[in-house]
Amino acid sequence: MINVVAVITAKPGQREKVLQAVAENLPKVLAEKGCIEYAPSVDAGSGTGKGAFGPDTFVMIEKWETMDDLKAHAAAPHMAEYAAKTKELLESRLIHVLEPVKL
Repeated sequence: MINVVAVITAKPGQREKVLQAVAENLPKVLAEKGCIEYAPSVDAGSGTGKGAFGPDTFVMIEKWETMDDLKAHAAAPHMAEYAAKTKELLESRLIHVLEPVKL
């Protein structure tokens, strides 16, 4: 299994527009081969304090069966459409691709 944590920061005041684009794209992603989980999350608290992401940031939590499934996801036409739609709304994206540790 492959885990992805994508920290996405919208330009000030644009997070809801980006999340709307995520919502529109969500059914296509969830239908992809190997998609186990794909969900946006925001800070549970007030969005303030040490380590808080703040009001313009959200985190995509993703789980994929294989690295090949993740690569296919990244190359999917609907992801290119999503990227084009949100390009001018984003300040930054930081993507962490992780493997579970076998204990």
